[in-house]
Amino acid sequence: MANAEHSGRPAGAFGATAVGATRARLHAARLGLWAVAAVLAVRQVAVVLSTPRGERLTDLETWVGQNGVLHVKGSLYDSTRFTGTPFGGLVLKPLTRAAEQALGWGWTFGSLLLVVALGLVAARALPEPVTRRASLLAAPVAISLLMLSLPVRNALWLGQTSILPVLLVLCGCFVARGERTSGVLIGVAAALQPTVLLFAPLLWFTGRRRAALSTGLTFLACTLLAWAAMPHDSYTYWVHHMAGTGLGGKADDLANQSLHGALLRLGLSGPLEIGLFLALGAAVAVLGVRRAVRYARDGQLLLAVAITGCAAIAVSPTTWQHQLLWVLLAVVGRVGRRASDRLVWPVAVVLVMTLPARMMLPNMAALYPLRDNVVLLAALAAATVVPFLSRTSPYFYRPVPTEYAEQPPARWRRVPLVPFLRRVLTRPNLLLELLLIRVTYAAYQQVRLAATGGTNSGGRARAEAHGHQVLDIERFLHIDVEHWANHAVVKVDWLRNFFDFYYESFHFVVPLSVLALLYWRRPVDYRWARSALGFATLLALVGFWLYPLAPPRLMPHLGIIDTVHGVQDFSQPDYGTLTALTNQYAAMPSLHFGWSLWCGLVIAIVAPKWWMKALGLLHPLFTVSAIVATGNHWVLDAVGGAVVVAAGFALTYALQGPRGRMTSTPAAREEDAPRPREPERERAAGA
Repeated sequence: MANAEHSGRPAGAFGATAVGATRARLHAARLGLWAVAAVLAVRQVAVVLSTPRGERLTDLETWVGQNGVLHVKGSLYDSTRFTGTPFGGLVLKPLTRAAEQALGWGWTFGSLLLVVALGLVAARALPEPVTRRASLLAAPVAISLLMLSLPVRNALWLGQTSILPVLLVLCGCFVARGERTSGVLIGVAAALQPTVLLFAPLLWFTGRRRAALSTGLTFLACTLLAWAAMPHDSYTYWVHHMAGTGLGGKADDLANQSLHGALLRLGLSGPLEIGLFLALGAAVAVLGVRRAVRYARDGQLLLAVAITGCAAIAVSPTTWQHQLLWVLLAVVGRVGRRASDRLVWPVAVVLVMTLPARMMLPNMAALYPLRDNVVLLAALAAATVVPFLSRTSPYFYRPVPTEYAEQPPARWRRVPLVPFLRRVLTRPNLLLELLLIRVTYAAYQQVRLAATGGTNSGGRARAEAHGHQVLDIERFLHIDVEHWANHAVVKVDWLRNFFDFYYESFHFVVPLSVLALLYWRRPVDYRWARSALGFATLLALVGFWLYPLAPPRLMPHLGIIDTVHGVQDFSQPDYGTLTALTNQYAAMPSLHFGWSLWCGLVIAIVAPKWWMKALGLLHPLFTVSAIVATGNHWVLDAVGGAVVVAAGFALTYALQGPRGRMTSTPAAREEDAPRPREPERERAAGA
């Protein structure tokens, strides 16, 4: 205050400056998010339009092409290629000539505009009160998520109309003025997608009965209009195919994420499957609408719409991938009393809706029922069991705050570079951690494979050339010990078996064990160690991408014996069975050694006993011996692994600062606290 008065500036100028800086940051963030949304939109359009005509907009081509079903004078459903309602065919028929002439640009850009409108309406529908910052940033975030979602990408690729019913429902609930207009919009959506009729009970039980009646009457009018114009098609759709059942692909196809499709994939069929589907569908519909009514009365109408849409996904006989947008809307629900748990549900929804199921769960036969029905399970969870918080809950706006560790002083002034990434004392949510670890590992596998152009044989020449470069460098440095070590170990059976076992068994077991132990006993150290491991793995992926390298065992004429995988047939481009599963040219840097070095360093830093530290440091020593002796890595690969691990710890220090001082949970700190001696206990008891 004194300094401000002495300088002649009013004290309020500092407040105005702070407000101006906040507005500038908000404006920059908003522009950045809109730029991201624009880039994603351009990318989606470019992907569709750059694809040859016969491979894009295949559903639209089937409908309105030169020999499309909408041109044929017979029934729309003679070939079962048209999956829409008769009213949908009636609406599309007049557009066939125009759609055929603009089959690429017009339809694609029209669908893109629908996606943008959907994102704007969804952002507007956020429950009150919404801060100004949230309202400004919600629209570009919503549009970006829609662009990344599999249903939108699938709809743009196939030329489907499934975005329109979702937009009509949202406009009827949040944009239309008057209940009759609202009901008309939702009724038209139901005429295009019959399971949307579930919104009529939602409207009725939330007091919008005029809108509910208008929805039913509009649906009935549109259906009767189509029946009068196309009686044979209407009979085929509503009676012969039972509201579209059996149209399109097979009902047990993985793309059908409904209860009917899941039951068929589980091996059920006939009257048993039909009866079970009807019973489960009725239960899901009733429970979903009841939950939706409760949240609508609570003031969370967008969440109520999402829950009803998720119930519609489950009860429909066929729900193809482009009809699954309702699940993405459920991201607005708040779950968890603790602030650290709030990200679990939205992250899970975004991952399910943007990534293929094979990236969510491992390729294990026991997990196929989960992997094949992951979107359906997310829809069922949102509709029936996820405990979304009510706005009357004290935790809705003020969750239990996160407990942070004291930030120790850093050696450099600019550390940490990201101050808000403070050390958290409590354990992170286990489900969220497992999801992120799984997705990261799936991305790791994809990058390894893509590093050679998508096939193991694609980069063989380049990888072998790099192998000769590495060998020349090692010879210059006199560290080319791979051939000597390999043949020395092969001569001793027990040593060969030991290194083979160590190479195959400890690569994943030890890092996962270290992470699990830190997660349970030292949450602060877990976050620090996990960040370092993540940065190191990310840097290694860059190395795999830029420098594919053949390991010694896959270098012809070197005479290296592959002790782990057996004799490799160099006449085969894939070098045997194992190389058909993963990219064997991802050798530089060696994550086998890198992860083991990370384990050794973490144990040496965190372990309380000297013998534990020594035992931890033995792991990278045994690992580097194993990877060289078995012919799976060069010595310089291990050097590369050490470099990325060091860089991972350095980035963690630079971004987040030093390790937190408090390295255990409150319960653990109480257990580790020194206990008073017996006399002190007695005096305390006497007092």
